[in-house]
Amino acid sequence: MTDRRGVVAKRAENLSPGVPYVRGWNRARRSAGALADQLVLLGLDSDFPGLMADVNVSGDGLVQLGTVRPEAAELLARLIAAGLAAAGLAAESRDTPLLPPWETSAA
Repeated sequence: MTDRRGVVAKRAENLSPGVPYVRGWNRARRSAGALADQLVLLGLDSDFPGLMADVNVSGDGLVQLGTVRPEAAELLARLIAAGLAAAGLAAESRDTPLLPPWETSAA
């Protein structure tokens, strides 16, 4: 899904036979819908008018956030950080590692 610099591959504007574009786009559509639902609950839906599903040349689904105001991006970043902090506290209280079971820590 990414190039050697870690940038998302180009959007699929000219389709190639044999690439599962619909599968990737459908996954992106579900993810964009889930994000849109949460943004509505937070009252941020109007801050992300460009939120949409897309697909790249490899058939990987993409979720485009669109152009957003700096304040909206900052608020989204703070909400993500707060969620991660809350997840960390919950994991510590259960003595559960934050890493998924398939990943191991470097320690």
